[in-house]
Amino acid sequence: MEAVGGAAEERWASLCNCVVNFLLEEKYHLTALELLQELQEDGRHAQALRLRSFFSDPAFFPPDLVARASSSPPGADPQSLLEEKIAAEEKLALTEYDLRLAKEDLTCLKLELQKQQESSPDNTIDASAHEGFNQQDQRDVKISALGPLKDNERKDLNCAVKEYLLLAGYRLAAMTFIEEVLDQDLDVWTNSSACVPDALRRYYYQYLSSTTEAAEEKISILRENEALKKDSERLYAEKDSWMKTSELANNQVAALRKSLDAAHMDIKEKEKMVRDLKQSLDVHRKELNDCRAEITALKMHIEGTQSSKQMPVGDTDVFSTQLNANSMGEAAALINEHENLKGTESITIKLVSAAALTEDTRKDHKNTESTIEGSPDSEAPVPCSTAGGGGYGTSGYESGTDTSPEGISVNGTQHGAGNSQGNSGSISVYVSEDKVNTEIVESPSIHKSSYKMALETIKIVSDALPKIVPYVLINHREELLPLIICAIERHPDSDVRDSLTHTLFNLIKRPDGQQRRIIMDACVELATSVGEMRTETELLPQCWEQINHQYEERRLLVAQSCGELAIYVRPEIRDSLILSIVQQLVEDSATVVREAATHNLALLLPLFPNMDKYYKVEELLFQLVRDPSGVVVDVALRELVPAVVGWGGKLDQILRVLLSHILASAQRCPSVSGVEGTIDSHLRVLGEQERWTIEVLLRMLTELLPFIHQKAIETCPSVDPSENYISESSLKLGETEWSAFEWMHTECLPDLIKLACLLPAKEDSLRTVITKYLLAVSGRYGKDYLEHIMLPVFLIAAGDIDSGDFIYFPLSIQSKVRGFRPKTSVAEKIAIICVLPLLLSGILGSPSSRQQLEEYLRKLLIQNTKDGSFSMHHTAEIIDAIRFLCIFEEHHGVIFHILWEMVVSSDTNLKTSAAALLKALVPYVGVKVASTHVLPALITLGSDQNSAVKYASIDALGAVAQHFKSDMVVDKIHIQMDAFLEDGSHEATISVIRALAVAVPHSTDRLREYLLTKIFRLTSAPPTENNVERRRERANVFCEALRALDATDLPASSVRDLLLPSIQNLLKDVDALDPAHKEALEVIGRERSGGTLESIGKAMGAHLGIATSVSSFFGESSLLGKKEGGEQHDPAAASVPPQVGLQTQQENTRFGRIMRGGFGDMLRGKAKGGDEPS
Repeated sequence: MEAVGGAAEERWASLCNCVVNFLLEEKYHLTALELLQELQEDGRHAQALRLRSFFSDPAFFPPDLVARASSSPPGADPQSLLEEKIAAEEKLALTEYDLRLAKEDLTCLKLELQKQQESSPDNTIDASAHEGFNQQDQRDVKISALGPLKDNERKDLNCAVKEYLLLAGYRLAAMTFIEEVLDQDLDVWTNSSACVPDALRRYYYQYLSSTTEAAEEKISILRENEALKKDSERLYAEKDSWMKTSELANNQVAALRKSLDAAHMDIKEKEKMVRDLKQSLDVHRKELNDCRAEITALKMHIEGTQSSKQMPVGDTDVFSTQLNANSMGEAAALINEHENLKGTESITIKLVSAAALTEDTRKDHKNTESTIEGSPDSEAPVPCSTAGGGGYGTSGYESGTDTSPEGISVNGTQHGAGNSQGNSGSISVYVSEDKVNTEIVESPSIHKSSYKMALETIKIVSDALPKIVPYVLINHREELLPLIICAIERHPDSDVRDSLTHTLFNLIKRPDGQQRRIIMDACVELATSVGEMRTETELLPQCWEQINHQYEERRLLVAQSCGELAIYVRPEIRDSLILSIVQQLVEDSATVVREAATHNLALLLPLFPNMDKYYKVEELLFQLVRDPSGVVVDVALRELVPAVVGWGGKLDQILRVLLSHILASAQRCPSVSGVEGTIDSHLRVLGEQERWTIEVLLRMLTELLPFIHQKAIETCPSVDPSENYISESSLKLGETEWSAFEWMHTECLPDLIKLACLLPAKEDSLRTVITKYLLAVSGRYGKDYLEHIMLPVFLIAAGDIDSGDFIYFPLSIQSKVRGFRPKTSVAEKIAIICVLPLLLSGILGSPSSRQQLEEYLRKLLIQNTKDGSFSMHHTAEIIDAIRFLCIFEEHHGVIFHILWEMVVSSDTNLKTSAAALLKALVPYVGVKVASTHVLPALITLGSDQNSAVKYASIDALGAVAQHFKSDMVVDKIHIQMDAFLEDGSHEATISVIRALAVAVPHSTDRLREYLLTKIFRLTSAPPTENNVERRRERANVFCEALRALDATDLPASSVRDLLLPSIQNLLKDVDALDPAHKEALEVIGRERSGGTLESIGKAMGAHLGIATSVSSFFGESSLLGKKEGGEQHDPAAASVPPQVGLQTQQENTRFGRIMRGGFGDMLRGKAKGGDEPS
């Protein structure tokens, strides 16, 4: 069937080529163009090849005409053109792939045809094939070669082409062809020899399908057609059901929109009603205050009646009855005034309060009667019901005529608080025996004067406080707080209360921490007394109006109020207004304000009534964790992260966002190299901001680890929640679902591995943070989890497939974990660079895996090196991984134990690798370790007979000289370097001078003197080498060392006796010197011997009174060098003589030498420029 299908496809392609040739020869270009488009859309690029080449030929279609004809549409933009280009490139790649497959298939078919021809007994096939080719060649002859076409022949051909286009499905091309042929009617094809009836065509098709293969193909096509019809019917049914569902959904949406509009209208009406009720509340509040004042006046009037000397008992009873009636009337009036304002519950509360007030009045009169009837020889206190103040209230009356503002009754119900804010107090009035028979004289003037006196006292105090506060010392203003709070609480005028509240918050211009604490305690006391409504309307606005104050201390006060006053307001205010204030404070420019906002946001979260603002809080959390200030980050990690997790309970959401932020921060950075396929193209160059962001996010992940571990323990199917570790039995649960436990090794650790694979080798700080996290994970999850889960994951990610054990992984996870294996050589090298350090320090570096670490290092360094894989492939990468391990001091013993095994080994590769590893570890060890481990190992390697081992140890000794200045270390280096130089070999000499020259800027004066002495001796000796190249290499090394020494602070004797003679010795061998080095040495010689440039530099330095060289600040004998090194130097050497001439002779311009030491090319350019005019 495939052969039959291939033959039919070949005949169809041949027919299409004939039609294409006909259209082009007859110049039916519009039809040909339309056919080209339809062939390309149909995917028949092979048949469209000739048409494409024809229309792209500049000879027929000049580019300028095509550009004018196909100008870009007005809506085109670069982005759409770029997308089209990308799509075209992708399509081209697919086409090239198909072409390659077709060529391979063609090659295979040719080979099979050739085999069949060779195995055939006769050449009949060849003859038939040859005959077929001849017929094809004959068919390919151009139609124009047969002579001019007649009209009936042309019409037959045109009709045949139209029939072909219709049968092939190219209807647009057929329509274009009919329109292009103007002189013939192609819809009617007259009977002729070329016109084949439909019946004959069907018979022909039936004949073609009469074979067995064709019949089977037809049956399969019919079955496929039936299946497609069924699928079509099913899809139509699904479409109808979806349409019905869509209509129902649309109807529901319309109904919901209507209900939403109605809800909006209802909300607007409720808001209007709330505004009206608030206005009514203010009116009733004023009336309530007036009623309270009248009740207070009544009680004060009782006191006046008690002080009357001639008060009959009967009159007292009458007065008591009247007073009770008046009190009941006042209470009833209060109830009537607030009936419309509050519901049944608040009416009940007022009834209880009024009854209590009446009962208190009755008790007062009974006590008064009993006092009047008492013994004439005693004085008894008579209590009168009053309302005391808050925590800062004062005592009551001391006499019958003295009235203080604190004694005024303010007993009532505060709207919005839901309970009585006043507290009943008592005032003692002493009545003696001679006052018993005093007659009560009811005087309205006494009542009015007492009430006015109380209000006047409050007004006087309230008016005087803003004027008194500025003249009180700052340290004593806190003593005014009780008076201010009392006035704010009891003054009837809201404007005056606002003014006093403003004075409270502005009590001190720039309050410190203790003063802010005092002010905030006063605010809390006031909020406790006045209730929710007054706290919202009076207290908080005065505080929050200072959110943009110029002083950060005031803004700190705002931040504190958000956390501490939130409990005294309604719940719906906390997650709306207060949260928006905190959000604004988080954007503050001052670090202390952002820190305070973070702390108070953590206090505010438990007070939120619901979780509606969770995602806003989560956004603030990540913003504060990534704050540029370390103080803000510490507070966010220590307080806000646990608060958000405890309040929101969405640990999975936080972890998902956290890991995505960590990876995105690294992935958005540019690559180290833009060359595709290299290691550097996968690594990222981190900026300071990205590095800080990744570090703090990793710290946040570490802070979340206790919550992650606790959730895993709580959701374990078989572990007791009281256990803290995940045991081996828990790991053998098999296919039991445990998503909280599996998250660590299926999501977290793979993402950390991806992050590590983006970090270059120099990012030790981030690798250290990741290592600490891995150690914390192993410490919490236990040794079994470390050995059976974490270790296999990192082993396979590092490329060590054979060492991983996956028996504790479910089958559904094993495939995912095995996918971490590096699949290319580049990926394998990246794994060694990036993952191996984490495997050594974070997994095997755990305290419970020290033995495994030693075994793995021995396998990595010794066994693999003996096999040859270490030295041949990944020597530098593995050394760098062990260098990172050496950052952790607790692993030094294991590392040096393995190193000594390498040093005493007989394998040359092991010794060379040991020297390279020692050089890498020098910066991470101390003087004691260097003198007891590093130097003995290097001296042992330096005495080796193999030159490669010896030269490798020289470089490591240079690194030791660069990092340590101890006399004992320097002496050992001198001895060993002398031994190398006594060898006399050219390579040893070059290695020693180069290693010490690198250490010159950071070494001691003794080592510089030693190096200068050796250079002088070596340059003074006559050259023994006849090879110019070796002499040139030797001279270059000496010149680089001298230029490095010239940039330091050398004594004058060393310059005179060693430096200048060495330069002269080098200048003698002109053939061996590089022109740039020669010019630099000549400049050094002139300046060191007292040239003009030196004189000018010294004179300028003496005139300005500054150091004449950079090394005067940073050299070994400089001021900074003394402070850092702590070594004693000769003060005479550092003194500056007053004479400029002597200064020129004794010192030298260090700045010029540093410039020469680092800018030899610049000097060479200057020398060339100076030679050109001459």
